[in-house]
Amino acid sequence: MQKTLRSTIRFTGVGLHSGQPVRMIIEPASADYGIWFRRTDVLDGDAMIAARWENVEQTQRCTLIKNLSGVSVSTIEHIMAALAGCGVHNALIEIDGPEVPIMDGSSAPFVKSILSRGLQEQSAPIRAVKIEKPVRVELDGAWAELLPSDTLEIDFRIDFEEEAIGTQQRSLNMANGSFVRELCDSRTFCRRADVVAMQSNGLALGGIPGENAIVFDGAKIESGTLRRADEPVRHKMLDALGDLYTAGAPVLGRYVGHRAGHSLTNALLRKLFADPTAYSYIECSAATCAKLPGVGVNLSEMPAVA
Repeated sequence: MQKTLRSTIRFTGVGLHSGQPVRMIIEPASADYGIWFRRTDVLDGDAMIAARWENVEQTQRCTLIKNLSGVSVSTIEHIMAALAGCGVHNALIEIDGPEVPIMDGSSAPFVKSILSRGLQEQSAPIRAVKIEKPVRVELDGAWAELLPSDTLEIDFRIDFEEEAIGTQQRSLNMANGSFVRELCDSRTFCRRADVVAMQSNGLALGGIPGENAIVFDGAKIESGTLRRADEPVRHKMLDALGDLYTAGAPVLGRYVGHRAGHSLTNALLRKLFADPTAYSYIECSAATCAKLPGVGVNLSEMPAVA
């Protein structure tokens, strides 16, 4: 059965790129509602935005959704990953600015609050997007693909010139709380050169190395210690889960990413839904539901750092 939050959850923080304070509230929602954002600071026009792939604009640094009135919310990937990884199917996210608060740079604060409050089961079956045949997109040596599978799997590989990052690869079956145990505490990261470039363009103004981002410079980690030796590739997998949840339903398939990012994952979803033979919608049986992310997880499985 579908699930929503048991009660309202409130967050305060700053936007990673704007550096401006943000208040965000996640409200329970009815069955088949999906995930929606509402800009509470927008008083004229449509303030509602569905967190769906067709509303995503092509951005390199984050995932941004925009409605037909031009109202947008950016950096939604970490909260989307938390909702997917905790098995929340329906929620309304109210936010008083254009960017989701970065918190500690991971999904852990969102996951901890969701699991602490608990979920409410709803009297509606879960529908999933089942991958029926391979779909692949490529750009400048990076690529991403979706392959048929009975459960959601994520296989990711990154390759950076920075010695402190280098080449990292990890594969995970996302069933039975893998996201909560293995990925949710992995923080966003970037290179020192990227920080300089972004800040010169008025971005990353809320980034604080060691608090909400990991900064690498050659062989050095500028922001203290890593939570895990391969934290960068784990964070890429976190981002991928959040971006895949803009499919509007859980995905049953194997996602493989090689140096992929937000734009490539969105391009993959666009190509998938452009081909009706590449996917189908299924009503999940009890056996299939048991394989979905978030099923059976509890607060005790949260990493200690969270």
